[in-house]
Amino acid sequence: MERRMWVGSVAAVAVVAAAAGGGLWWQHDAAQRQADAAARAEVASFATAWQKRSFTDPALRFAGSTAPAVTAAFATATRGLGGGAVTVRPGPIERSGDQATSTLRVTWTLADNVAWTYATPVTVVKAGSGWSVQTVTAHSLWNSSIGPKDSLTATRTWGQRGNLLDGSGTPLAPLGKVYPVQLDPGRATAQSAAALEKITNEPAGSLVQKLAAAQKAGTQAPIAVITYRQADFDARRSALDSLVGVIYPVREQPLAKTRTFAQPLLGAFGPVSAELIAKGKGRYAVGDYAGVSGLQGRYDAILGGTPGVKVTSSGKPGTALFEKAPVAGTDVKTTLDPRVQDAAEGALKATGSVPSALVAVDVKTGDVLASANSPQLGFDRALTGHYPPGSAFKIATTYALLKGHKVTPTTPVTCPQSFVVDGRTYKNYEGESLGTPDFTLDFAHSCNTAFVQLSTTLADGDLASAANDLGLTGWADSLGVANAYAATVPPNNGKTDKAAAAIGQGRITTSPLALAALAANVARGSVVPPALVTTPAPAGADRTPKPLDPTIVGQLRGLMGEVVNQGTGVVLKGTPGGTVRGKTGTAEFGSKNPPETHCWFVGYQGNIAFAVLVEQGKSGGTVAAPVAKAFLTSLAGR
Repeated sequence: MERRMWVGSVAAVAVVAAAAGGGLWWQHDAAQRQADAAARAEVASFATAWQKRSFTDPALRFAGSTAPAVTAAFATATRGLGGGAVTVRPGPIERSGDQATSTLRVTWTLADNVAWTYATPVTVVKAGSGWSVQTVTAHSLWNSSIGPKDSLTATRTWGQRGNLLDGSGTPLAPLGKVYPVQLDPGRATAQSAAALEKITNEPAGSLVQKLAAAQKAGTQAPIAVITYRQADFDARRSALDSLVGVIYPVREQPLAKTRTFAQPLLGAFGPVSAELIAKGKGRYAVGDYAGVSGLQGRYDAILGGTPGVKVTSSGKPGTALFEKAPVAGTDVKTTLDPRVQDAAEGALKATGSVPSALVAVDVKTGDVLASANSPQLGFDRALTGHYPPGSAFKIATTYALLKGHKVTPTTPVTCPQSFVVDGRTYKNYEGESLGTPDFTLDFAHSCNTAFVQLSTTLADGDLASAANDLGLTGWADSLGVANAYAATVPPNNGKTDKAAAAIGQGRITTSPLALAALAANVARGSVVPPALVTTPAPAGADRTPKPLDPTIVGQLRGLMGEVVNQGTGVVLKGTPGGTVRGKTGTAEFGSKNPPETHCWFVGYQGNIAFAVLVEQGKSGGTVAAPVAKAFLTSLAGR
């Protein structure tokens, strides 16, 4: 009896001891799980703070640093990656006592939504009652591949830029070296700035003032002065090299044969503006160079290709931590002929400071061969200008009259000094009167009163219909040029509106290209919309020839020939290269009394149709026609 009680007591003690031991192990395991969870939470808080780019959450602590210091270090290290989203995903933790480690999977969204993903370790340590992120000194907290004080920079990279090609496939503006001359505020002196003013023909004192302002502000950004092409740079290099703080970092960009060659059309290539960056939907960033105007700007996405990106550190700027290769650009083909363009630009020199334009079109194809402007920089009046055509529009008016059987070339039509329509008086140029000639002479001498009389025989929609039939309207959006303009020829809304329209005034406006295309269509005998950009093919372009009435076209050609043979364009008689047929135009504009006038000559010779506009002058025959003659003479000699 006593033995059984002892055995039972021993068994009871054993059970109690086992239960106590199990409780101790359970308590230990729970403590470990709690420590793991706390360490994991600290890592997660750090990852969340990184994604927010803010480390000021009171629950987040740092060992060896402070939240403000970590925030400043983060900004310094990562500012060069841009403001795109960043995601940070913690991996599993491995804890040993009061220290735990995890690997963070970090993904930065760089320019153009390029994702850069890498892994970097993070360590948390228990300090007192909580856990803290351990700052490190062996490498950067933000990327273990770089030094502790290094910064990251994402640089956009560009592949080979495509070319703007002429009609034969030759580059119009191949890549060439340029030298942007700049002042380095950290090294330049007032003396070197003053000397640079003389070399670059900058106003005296201007660069000295800019340098002083930059040095006072403490900015290190170079002060741009001028950009030279190779030949211009070579002529000044020795003088530039003698100046302290003058730098010229060479780069490449598209360069036409001269700085002004077809410039309003081809456009410019240069640093992107804040406005372009805002409109670029992520394509551009500060420091990029791109096409900023003209065809270079309109087709920049094609010519420039798709940018790549390269991430480097300040410690090893020559080694890429990440790189996505750019996609090279492709060529854009135009119809331009440099030989014709040179002749056109040369002819416009005679207009001096008066704005002018000359467009040439291939008669067989309708392709634009030249688009010249003066001044040679800035507004593209040749393709985008809106001008009253004046008497040059009488080609379309005559088409309407011939089509409606209102007149023939031999019909007698009086040409008095003035003619009244619905109470409004219309006059001839310089009060001219021809008596009662046939319509051929009226056309040759551009008799306004004859056309005003005949306008009373037309319906309100006839002139608009004639303009459309001759291809004056309807193609601007398919030319491939930003803001290209054809013509506006609305249906008439009364007798005086129609009378004004018959002589190219009132509400009618055209571009020089539209009138050159009209002349080409008459010369060809069919309507083909003009083309300038052929690859990529502009949307909506239908260049199927639409035949014109051969009888009417033949009569128009004869009438245009008489303008040169015996009329207002007689200055072109005997022009080298063959017979010239055309029409002068003198278009009133503005509110002065007497009104100022635009001067036109529109016509063709052989396979070249053209339109000349001089914005101010006495008359088309005395101002624009000589420019046309100079153009054709130059072309014949090339």
